[in-house]
Amino acid sequence: MLTGKEILKNIENGNIVISPFNINQLNPNSYNVTLNSELLVYDCDCLDMKKPNPTKKVVIPEDGLVLEPNKLYLGRTNEYTETRNLVPCIDGRSSVGRLGLFIHVTAGFGDVGFKGTWTLEIQCIQPIKIYPNVEIGQLHYELVQGECTEYKGKYLNQVDATPSKFNQDFCKKTSPKS
Repeated sequence: MLTGKEILKNIENGNIVISPFNINQLNPNSYNVTLNSELLVYDCDCLDMKKPNPTKKVVIPEDGLVLEPNKLYLGRTNEYTETRNLVPCIDGRSSVGRLGLFIHVTAGFGDVGFKGTWTLEIQCIQPIKIYPNVEIGQLHYELVQGECTEYKGKYLNQVDATPSKFNQDFCKKTSPKS
């Protein structure tokens, strides 16, 4: 895992891009990311893996928004990131976790070559009031061993919070075996 000083060196040499970058958000071995003011919530009672599921936009006002337990909110970081030759990972800050707020369900692992903002899968244990632009999560970076293949997947260059595109996996055609 990279130290804060190594993260800064990799920003300077172009292996890591964080925009906007604020030196005050750099930690001993991570970088704090902030929550954008727009969230998406799924607009149906039952999600279907084979179909795009409808969402609606919710804006977090400056005076805060109370999140409900047992509901998934898709948020995003304000920060756009790019990573070359390193594996980016995101987790919630410990202070956020101690409030019973999760920022990812399973997708805390990035791929070498990912470019975009990070979609956050936000859930809470009990009702909690959140605010826009708070430092909600932290990125850390791990070294890669072996030859790298950069990410070219369906979430590359995402800017907004992005709902699941799992339905596209069902559209992949496989060639018949002879």
